[in-house]
Amino acid sequence: MSSKGQIVIPASMRKGLSEGEKMLVIKEGERFILKPLSDLEESIREDIIFAEKTEKAFADYEKGNFIKKSDVDFINNLSSW
Repeated sequence: MSSKGQIVIPASMRKGLSEGEKMLVIKEGERFILKPLSDLEESIREDIIFAEKTEKAFADYEKGNFIKKSDVDFINNLSSW
């Protein structure tokens, strides 16, 4: 593992994977399981993407990167989304 947490997957194990392909990493005890996101059912893939966005939003919230608005202002701004 590199100092940046990068790992090398041997070429013989990368067959069928494309450069830049996103992988799901699951830690189970002392094991790590890698699975291409493209192999997952669409609903599971969407759940994972939603979880990533939620995690990022929570980290931004903890850093104070959110703007507080009243409920009325928030509802009015929804139309711009």
